[in-house]
Amino acid sequence: MKSDIEIAREAKMLPIVRIASDLGLKEDDIEQYGRYKAKLSEDLLKRISDNKNGKLILVTAINPTPAGEGKTTTTIGIGQAFAKLGKKAVIALREPSLGPCFGVKGGAAGGGMSQVVPMDELNLHFTGDFHAITTANNLCAAILDNHIHQGNALRIDTRQIVIKRCLDLNDRVLRNVVVGLGEKSDGFVREDHFTITVASEVMAVFCLAEDLADLKKRLERMIVAYDLEGKAVTAKDIGAVGSMVALLKDAIRPNLIQTLENTPALVHGGPFANIAHGCNSVRATKAALKLADYCITEAGFGADLGAEKFFDIKCRQGGLKPDAVALVATVRALKYNGGVKKEALAKEDIEALKKGSANLSAHIENLKKYNVPVHVVLNAFVTDTEAEIAYIRKLAGDLGCTVSLSRAWELGGEGALDTARALIDILDNENSGFKMLYPDDLGLALKIRTVATEIYGADGVDLSKKVLAKIKKIEDAGFGNLPVCIAKTQYSFSDDPSLLGRPKGFSISVKDVYVSSGAGFVVVLTGDIMTMPGLPKVPAAYSIDVDENGLITGLF
Repeated sequence: MKSDIEIAREAKMLPIVRIASDLGLKEDDIEQYGRYKAKLSEDLLKRISDNKNGKLILVTAINPTPAGEGKTTTTIGIGQAFAKLGKKAVIALREPSLGPCFGVKGGAAGGGMSQVVPMDELNLHFTGDFHAITTANNLCAAILDNHIHQGNALRIDTRQIVIKRCLDLNDRVLRNVVVGLGEKSDGFVREDHFTITVASEVMAVFCLAEDLADLKKRLERMIVAYDLEGKAVTAKDIGAVGSMVALLKDAIRPNLIQTLENTPALVHGGPFANIAHGCNSVRATKAALKLADYCITEAGFGADLGAEKFFDIKCRQGGLKPDAVALVATVRALKYNGGVKKEALAKEDIEALKKGSANLSAHIENLKKYNVPVHVVLNAFVTDTEAEIAYIRKLAGDLGCTVSLSRAWELGGEGALDTARALIDILDNENSGFKMLYPDDLGLALKIRTVATEIYGADGVDLSKKVLAKIKKIEDAGFGNLPVCIAKTQYSFSDDPSLLGRPKGFSISVKDVYVSSGAGFVVVLTGDIMTMPGLPKVPAAYSIDVDENGLITGLF
């Protein structure tokens, strides 16, 4: 069996100017990054802003397991299937982070016959967007420390510096560091911290900004520290914004690439959903809606994280209204949720499937709270039995959902035709009455509790006096109307990754809250979640190499 990278290398890619032409674009509408990658021009983005919107389809999934769900593969397969049916569709995806690429899961370009290409370039440096975001963030941090060293005219309290340096790699030893050691000229000694780039506020600002002007406004209001009186100090106050925008001015334009079947894909931005808001850029999604009749996009991890943040943060800020949701599940993953060990998942086990399918049921019920039509996509494996598939069909049907089998990994767009047809039928015959989970004016503590109880199924939320005091401070500062971005394990509805299926009788423990004023949300840290992951015992980096011909090997 060929690896994903081998399949990608055999792909017959078209020049990116041809992909752009198929979308009705001229050569001047894109800026090429080599033969197979390009960025959309600012002139194009302005010109299409008055175009009618296409239909917006969100692809999400059950909670991830070691058995695999295939959300990105399914998303790409659906886009390819729409093209096979003669529909004008654009896929909108996140850019992969180098953290998981060299850490646990490898690349993030889809898999099998449903990939976006060039796969190796996408998974590594791509068009340099993440490097620009990392550098802009770290420039801001450097300007802040220099301001303190050069006399600290703003009277910044060095114990209340909130901007963290970032790096797009998993590096546990950088979570908590001491900087400024050495001579007086080396700066003030203080504790500092790193996050992974995809968890930085600059990444969130980048992905939620409507255009260059909005990017600048968001960066201007980004809080980087507090002064000795407790007053917020912003990136604008320290004079960092202009140079940050200069670093990001090209990166903020969406990237155009293609699938194995030459379907256009806009890949742009990439915050994680477990520690950030988990969606590709608003600019890319809106561009896809203006360029095509259908935009197929995805949100990170399971629907409890990615879809919730897509709806309550991205749609709220971007004015987006999804028309349908495709919820991806696998028989294998549901049996894993039912207690079957990974090595035994190939064996039929209806009882375990029934138990684990509580996870699927919970996600369906949650998604319906947003009043959007939900279609279940069963990502098929050869080990699935007719009885297992029949059980999922009945379960989803009883909950008011249609079901389709997808073999996009094996067959590409051909394997997702049933899914595409089912979604088109929904879009043609059902209306989305999309609504958000909570109103803007609900208090922050109640917003946290609403997500915890309505989406996670928790009995309640544990808020310490310290956390409640921070919430009050945030609300008193005028940020009470912002949505909440809850950082939580992706493996469970709860904040305990070992509680699979549909856990009951738990509370969500909030460790900390802080405002991301530039991004426009309040971050809520729960459980043992960390914003700088570490490498596993055997990282994926061990398998990556370059052969004598300069070809990269080992990318999944």
